[in-house]
Amino acid sequence: MHLPFWLTTALLFPVLLYQGKRARRTTPRLPEAEGSPYGQYGEGAPARRILVIGESTAAGVGVETHNQGLASQLARQIHERTGQTIAWHTFGINGIRLGALVRELETTELPEADVVLLSMGVNDTTGFTPRFRFRRQLRELRQLLAPRHSGPMLLLNVPPMHLFTALPSPLRYVLGWRARQLDNLYIRVAKQFPEDFRYVNYPVVTDPELLARDGYHPGQRGYQYIAEALAAGYALGDGSP
Repeated sequence: MHLPFWLTTALLFPVLLYQGKRARRTTPRLPEAEGSPYGQYGEGAPARRILVIGESTAAGVGVETHNQGLASQLARQIHERTGQTIAWHTFGINGIRLGALVRELETTELPEADVVLLSMGVNDTTGFTPRFRFRRQLRELRQLLAPRHSGPMLLLNVPPMHLFTALPSPLRYVLGWRARQLDNLYIRVAKQFPEDFRYVNYPVVTDPELLARDGYHPGQRGYQYIAEALAAGYALGDGSP
């Protein structure tokens, strides 16, 4: 138990509650991306199939179509770097937490994938999901996807919410503190179960030119920026982003 965090949160609760409600009222709520959630770059059978699942990033919030989102841009970057045919598929729900995502995927048909990236953590941060529950849900998700994916699931780092300038202080710093706790949980789980999980740290998107108009989600250039960093790791690493 992180007693200092919970004591700080309790002491600041009235302020945090007010700022949270105000942020919801004043922050533009952008829609999920439209268009086909899958595609490929290159001709013929794909050499690698990429699946991105998660919350708003996987849902393409911040861009108009999924072709401009993370899964598509990552596939394109890898295709351009390797010359291989790369297929992509994305499944995300804006505002979802990990437990709800697990339940949603129990009744969702997803394709087999060679690389699965999980983009989660922001909504579980703002919802203060207990870490023991978040950890258990990660294990449940991995077991659920096992028939369609045999390698380790890539855990994209929880965004550092203390850098989200669209959020007021002290709310921004408390949420950043909580986000680091969940991110550290990712790191520990990846070390404990390397056959099931791999932690992937991508660069922080703070440049306003890379953000959508809500100042919160990546825009098209932001997703491209993340995809370029992940693809560079793919090209230099062991065959996965």
